Amino acid sequence: MGLGAFIVYFAIILIIPLWAQRKVKSAYKKYSQIGASSGMTGAQVARKILDDNGLYDVSVEPVRGELTDHYDPRAKAVRLSEKNYYGNSVAGAAVAAHEVGHAIQDAEEYAFLRFRHALVPVANFGSNTSFIILIAGFIMGMSGLVLLGIIFMAAAVLFQLVTLPVEFNASSRAMHQMVSTGIIRNNEERETRKVLDAAALTYVAAALVAVMELLRFVLMYIGMNNDD
Repeated sequence: MGLGAFIVYFAIILIIPLWAQRKVKSAYKKYSQIGASSGMTGAQVARKILDDNGLYDVSVEPVRGELTDHYDPRAKAVRLSEKNYYGNSVAGAAVAAHEVGHAIQDAEEYAFLRFRHALVPVANFGSNTSFIILIAGFIMGMSGLVLLGIIFMAAAVLFQLVTLPVEFNASSRAMHQMVSTGIIRNNEERETRKVLDAAALTYVAAALVAVMELLRFVLMYIGMNNDD
């Protein structure tokens, strides 16, 4: 790998994820200090959107930590970090609506969400074992073992890629629901979008890193076979 290629690779692997994390934390911090004009807490925002979509069986629960918000499809629960659950900030409303977006996807059996759920077991296995298999394959000079590791890693990368449309779609649903129900108004639309866009960057960065790691091992595998 040449110096230029190494610098690009290093930037993608390390700098871009760090930048994305900083971006989302900065946006969240800024807009968590701005109160929503509706005065609604994150819990109220989530409950209203859920009820407006007939999802009365989906609960809204507080969870400890910061930015630990998520939707649990098994428990049918939207879980919001305590700051977002009890607070009434623009950021909290945006995060709550985004997680409800996943609940709506689940109820409508959104194709990419279903596909991502199906990938979870193989993606987890690939994430946990692929690197070990790859290292073992390179150490022992077994190209077949390296190829197996690449296949397992590819499954984990596919999961990262499928996550992108799932997250973007949830954010799109969040914006639509918040605007149509009057939860946000005027300039709050721009502020809300900034929070959602910043959060999306973390998924884009993760996908880039995953793809670059896979490409690196594929090139190493090709080089290994060429040497033979």
